[in-house]
Amino acid sequence: MKANSHTPSLPLQFSSPIKLPPATGIRFPSSLIPKAISISTPNTARISVNNDDDSIAAFWDYQFLFVSQRTETADPVVLRLVDGAIPPNFPSGTYYLAGPGMFSDDHGSTVHPLDGHGYLRAFVFEKKKKEVIFMAKYVKTEAKMEEHDPVTDTWRFTHRGPFSVLKGGKKLGNTKVMKNVANTSVLRWGGRLLCLWEGGDPYEIRPENLDTVGKFVAVHGGGERDLPSHGGPYGAGFWRFAAELLKPVLYGVFKMPPKRLLSHYKLDAQRNRLLIMSCNAEDMLLPTSHFTFYEFDSNFKLLEKKELVIEDHLMIHDWAFTDTHYILFANRIKLDVIGAMGAVSGIYPMISALSVNPSKPTSPIYLIPRFGEDSNRGWREAVVEVPSRLWLLHVGNAFEVIHEDGNLDFQIHASACSYHWFNFKKLFGYSWQTGKLDPSIMNLNESKSDLLPRLVKVSISLSKNGECEKCSVEPLNQWTKASDFPVINPTFSGLKHNYLYAATSSGNRRSLPSFPFDMIVKLDTVTNTVRTWPAGNRRFVGEPVFVPKGDEEDDGYLLVVEYAVSIQRCYLTILEAQKFGEGDGVVARLEVPKHLNFPLGFHGFWAPNT
Repeated sequence: MKANSHTPSLPLQFSSPIKLPPATGIRFPSSLIPKAISISTPNTARISVNNDDDSIAAFWDYQFLFVSQRTETADPVVLRLVDGAIPPNFPSGTYYLAGPGMFSDDHGSTVHPLDGHGYLRAFVFEKKKKEVIFMAKYVKTEAKMEEHDPVTDTWRFTHRGPFSVLKGGKKLGNTKVMKNVANTSVLRWGGRLLCLWEGGDPYEIRPENLDTVGKFVAVHGGGERDLPSHGGPYGAGFWRFAAELLKPVLYGVFKMPPKRLLSHYKLDAQRNRLLIMSCNAEDMLLPTSHFTFYEFDSNFKLLEKKELVIEDHLMIHDWAFTDTHYILFANRIKLDVIGAMGAVSGIYPMISALSVNPSKPTSPIYLIPRFGEDSNRGWREAVVEVPSRLWLLHVGNAFEVIHEDGNLDFQIHASACSYHWFNFKKLFGYSWQTGKLDPSIMNLNESKSDLLPRLVKVSISLSKNGECEKCSVEPLNQWTKASDFPVINPTFSGLKHNYLYAATSSGNRRSLPSFPFDMIVKLDTVTNTVRTWPAGNRRFVGEPVFVPKGDEEDDGYLLVVEYAVSIQRCYLTILEAQKFGEGDGVVARLEVPKHLNFPLGFHGFWAPNT
């Protein structure tokens, strides 16, 4: 694929007068940064970007990834094929992509990308027709129904959201914090299509047209009560007393669900099970963490439930599993008292109540047997301290090797960053004080770039009695460029794998050396080799998704969305995994119509037709 050699003018619409930042690098005075995520339908105003000054072009390119999209598809749209051809053996199925779609309202308020209303995209592959159908609709959550007027097609944000404050809405005393936007991940399981969020129940969607059915309650009630639990409730004493005081406030005043379902789930392909995990709402503010694991069959019947209590203040976003164990990377956090007071009053975002806790030089990993004593060969829960401050972001896969003497070796491939970079209040460079984006937060200078997200390999050896004999962390395949969204062939989840794919940065963009990502990398963990596919000049990529085709691990295709910001277009690109990085590795590119150009997505899911 040839990189763009020219820079067309960029169509934009701003809610305030445009002020170009000076050409002095990527850190711009806040007074000169426009409200980038208040950009709405990009059709009216036009601004030319001089390609000779990369700092200015880079600034605008960063903003365009968070453009609000107010248009939904009333009817499915056939995508135009612009390169190559859809392979005749490409499986029939649907690629779903979850992510935020609305960042600004019509009354002056903007929200953090993590608080943007969920906008679900679907790419339907119909093998017989040799075409791809596109649909995109907002998830009609309770917050979306309250904040959007369908008659006038206007928005007024009333919910603060965990990462945001309101400018044009009620600020002081606003208890509408847990804005379930269903924007983080998507799953099709047991005949249901679900959009998940980090702090509440998922929403069920109709696959045929993406209409919203309503909330789907998966983790409380029903058969859950009939199964034995492992572990116990909060210990006696002060923290149990504090938890009991917090519950009516969090549940009643702030409307938080008692159990907070994590947005990252796992599929055990060998047992055909869905694995999900929850934590208690009050754990956000207490130095005690209560986790519950659930395993469902293909009909959503609950098969296993296991509870775990950890006497530490932890933040879990993603996690791992092997054939016999759950694995938790326990990111340490602490309560910020001043931030908490501001959050409760409504002056600060609710996330201001928490901060990263780098007080210890190590990071704990918890290894928990999945099954009861009759099935776990006598293994016990084990805690291993990683010899670094490793903040886990996303897991690609984990697997184990069981030795004849009962010893266990674990290997985890994931993306992680440093405690010294991760900051709840600055994710994506968003400033809640100004409602603006600063790309320099995600693009540190060269001397600090090693703090950013990277691909890592964590190796652990346990004796049969649970003692740690070895624990090490190293760059995966010695790949040290900024990377995230690691994925594998899903049929190998929890098992030993040879190949891993991820979004990464080429580092060629002087003013955006680390993020947004502009390349996909394929790592062969056996031969320790690396192959890459660059998207091209001023083109960015999101999370890749693997579509299996045959029995070999890398026999299949990768789907990835390209964001060509210079021409304001989104493309769905199909890459052949076994020809990755070769000249004919790109087998097809399909163009999303300009009026449906959408903002950066988070996590996707490939659902084959059954």
